[in-house]
Amino acid sequence: MKILIVTLEYPPLVGGIASYVCDFARHIDPKDVIVYAPDTREGVRFDAANKFKTYRRNPFFSLFWPRWIRAWWQIIRIVKREKIEMIHIHHILPMGYIALIIKRLFKVPYTVFLHGSDLYFSTKTPLKRSNFNRICRQAHTVVVNSQFCKQKLDSIVGELSSIKIIYPCPSDDFFDISIDQKRIDQIKSELALNGKKTIISVSRLVERKGHALFVSALELVLKKIPNAIWLIVGDGPEKKMLTEMINARGLQSVVRFLPSMPAHETAKYYHCADLFALLTHQDKDGVEEAWGIVFLEASACGLPIIAGRSGGVEEAVLNNETGLIVDARNIKQTANSIIDLLNNPDYSRRLGDAGRERAREEFRWQKQLRKFS
Repeated sequence: MKILIVTLEYPPLVGGIASYVCDFARHIDPKDVIVYAPDTREGVRFDAANKFKTYRRNPFFSLFWPRWIRAWWQIIRIVKREKIEMIHIHHILPMGYIALIIKRLFKVPYTVFLHGSDLYFSTKTPLKRSNFNRICRQAHTVVVNSQFCKQKLDSIVGELSSIKIIYPCPSDDFFDISIDQKRIDQIKSELALNGKKTIISVSRLVERKGHALFVSALELVLKKIPNAIWLIVGDGPEKKMLTEMINARGLQSVVRFLPSMPAHETAKYYHCADLFALLTHQDKDGVEEAWGIVFLEASACGLPIIAGRSGGVEEAVLNNETGLIVDARNIKQTANSIIDLLNNPDYSRRLGDAGRERAREEFRWQKQLRKFS
C-alpha cells in the first residue's frame, strides 16, 4: 500500500513528533512510503540519507485564508502523481481538513495520529471540537500513543470502530550503535562531570516538563550530595526564566545547559549521567504528558528514572521497577527520591538494567508497527 505521511514537524527539526514520524517512516518499506514535510534549508541534506521520497513544501499562505489551502493543493498533486492509497495525518488540525476533503473527492482513506497535546489544542472551542470529532470518526484508523491518550480520546469522541495504541519508541541509535567510551570521557571532561553525580533532563523547556520545580528540589539534593550536577538538554520558551531562577539561587556552577540535538548525539549525554529526571505534571492549560519518549531513551541507556506522575508517564516508567514516580509538586519527596537513588548505586543499577531490558523487548519500532498488520 502506497502511504503518504503528512506532518508539520520533521527532522532536522528536533522534537518528539518529528522523531516519531521519521522513525515510523524508516521502518516501512521505502517503496511504500512518501513524506510531505515543511521546507527547510537543511532538509535536503537530511532527506538524501533516507531511502524513501520526501516532498518539502511551504504548507501555508501568508495572507490568504484559510492558510492551509496551499498545503491542500500541494498534497492533492502528490496523491495523484504518486498514486497514494492511504494518507497518514499528524497535526489533526489543520491537516485533517485536507485529508477529509481528499477522501470525499478521491476516495483515498486516511489514518489520524494523535500525540497528546493535540487532544487539548484541537478541541478548545466548540467548532474545533466538532471538526475534530468529524475527522476522527471518518478516519480509517486513529492511532494514539498511550492508553492514557486513548481514554482522553474516548471522553471526547466516544468509542471509535478502529483505534490502535502504538507506543513511540527510541530511535534505533539507542540500541544498535555502540558507544565510544573515549567520546564519553571527552564529554565528561569538557563539562567537568568527572567525580560528579550527574542528573540529566532531556526535553523542551516548557512548563509541564517541570524544570522550574526541579530547581527547588536540586537545592535540597545538594545539601546531601554536594557533588551533584544537573545537565539540561533542550531548548524552549522557559530557558530565560530558568536561567534567572538558577542564577538567583546561586546554582549556576552546578547546572549545564545544552541545546536540543539529534538522537545519535543525545545518546552520548545519557551515557554521561547517573540518573534521568523529569518532573512532568499538568500545566496551567490542563495539558499533560501523554507518553514521554525521553523516559524510554533513558531506559535504553540503562539509566534509573525519576518521573513526575502525569498522564501516560506511568506507562513509560514502571514505578519501583524501572524508576520512581513522584508527585512533581512535592519538592521534598522528589529530592529524597533523587538522594536515595544517587546514594544507592546497586538499587539504581537494578532499575536501570530493568529499564534497558524492557526497552529492548517492548519498545522497538519493528515490534510496535506489527500492530498495523
